[in-house]
Amino acid sequence: MSKPTILVTNDDGYDSKGIKALVEVMSELGNVIVVAPDKPQSGMGHAITLTEPIMLEQVDDYGDIPAYKCSGTPADCVKLASDKILKKMPDLCVSGINHGSNASINVLYSGTMSAAMEGAIVGMQAIGFSNSSYDENDDLTEQKKFAKKIAQEVLTNGLPNDTLLNVNFPLLKLGDIKGVKVCRQAKAMWKEDFIEREDPRGGKYFWLTGKFVSRDKGEDTDEWALANSYVSVVPVQFDLTAHNAISYLNTEFNL
Repeated sequence: MSKPTILVTNDDGYDSKGIKALVEVMSELGNVIVVAPDKPQSGMGHAITLTEPIMLEQVDDYGDIPAYKCSGTPADCVKLASDKILKKMPDLCVSGINHGSNASINVLYSGTMSAAMEGAIVGMQAIGFSNSSYDENDDLTEQKKFAKKIAQEVLTNGLPNDTLLNVNFPLLKLGDIKGVKVCRQAKAMWKEDFIEREDPRGGKYFWLTGKFVSRDKGEDTDEWALANSYVSVVPVQFDLTAHNAISYLNTEFNL
């Protein structure tokens, strides 16, 4: 049997430690092709480039593995890969391993998850991987082991239509992960604070900061899993319809 084709992308840049780890383990499962941003694109969400040209350049960072750096967003990378580089739909699209958690509400802001979601939109099986640590020097040995196992399960069994996986690794030392929990997205948010400052010419500018607030006490959420030393796996979808609200609107609203 021929090996599966796996598209690897991210939002931290084509040469980040996280994507190198993902390329390493995905190469054990199939034929890999890399298409990723030429610079960090964290927090870009599902942005796409419309007002300027997108540059695409092949690089030799991964030896015999075809690899490209793209001047666009993470979603742009997957769009270009599917339209201009790949000869057929890959068997799997994986994004990451991101530096920083993309659990709960972070999934909406994440370039990592948006790249994976773009893959799912065009019909690929897709997974986004994120590490809770922001330390780019973290040892990712344990994360690679779980990423390989989860990717193999998707390749073997597939996912429901229009569904992808948001996988987050807990903030732990090597060997401390207890296992995997399939769970729901926690109800949480960022309580933001824009710090006002003044530039040398007297102009005002703002710097975004804030703190993460979770009011979800459930023990079936991604935040609970991460806090209790488990890898969280949340099935997500790009259909944002609140289906349970349709009957309410039809009944209660005078439309």
